[in-house]
Amino acid sequence: MADKSLIGRSLGVTHAEVEKGRLRFFAKAIGETDPIYTDEAAAKAAGHKSLPVPPTFLMCLESEGRDTDHIVEGIFGFDLGRILHAEQGFVYHAMAYAGDVLTFDTRVVDVYEKKGGALTFVVQQTRVSNQDGEHIADIHSSLVQR
Repeated sequence: MADKSLIGRSLGVTHAEVEKGRLRFFAKAIGETDPIYTDEAAAKAAGHKSLPVPPTFLMCLESEGRDTDHIVEGIFGFDLGRILHAEQGFVYHAMAYAGDVLTFDTRVVDVYEKKGGALTFVVQQTRVSNQDGEHIADIHSSLVQR
């Protein structure tokens, strides 16, 4: 079972290349109609160096290269059948684009309980940087086991 001894623990560093086809697919899947997310000429005409990464796509990339089952079951001690994605948030510092190679450095920043221990939360913070070391974003997410 997750406890406060997890606070500060690294969940590892992963890397993901941002591919144009996946950006276009994601934009279509979320109903994005702004052509800067699907048409490179439109993106460049709007001042971007390539297709920009839609805001929540970072969450998709963050999970790549991770054994999430091992993290949830082995490290947190959670039962996969009893967990929920409780929250996510983003703080953006710079744009990410197709062709970037992003680095995701994730740590546990809090563990707490609610309802007399009936709910256990694990909060993670991920620093995202690009291939030039530029700080792109911080992702905040939490899981809860009931």
